[in-house]
Amino acid sequence: MTDKAPDQMSFEESLQELEKIVQNLESGKAPLEESISAYERGITLKTQCEKKLKEAQEKIEKITMTPDGQLGTVPFTVNE
Repeated sequence: MTDKAPDQMSFEESLQELEKIVQNLESGKAPLEESISAYERGITLKTQCEKKLKEAQEKIEKITMTPDGQLGTVPFTVNE
């Protein structure tokens, strides 16, 4: 695990660490306290990945649909 905050990680970094956590948990070799800590971190990483995917989906939707329902582009803003 890294000490980097999940909200400071790229989607790819978060996903890669999440995959490592899952592998370690599935192996069953980690002590209980370490497993619990890893599970908690994994939940945080999963939430962050879902957030980034939702943001990407919103950007794609902005690119593909104009306000009148036609294909085109409209400016994307984070506050919408």
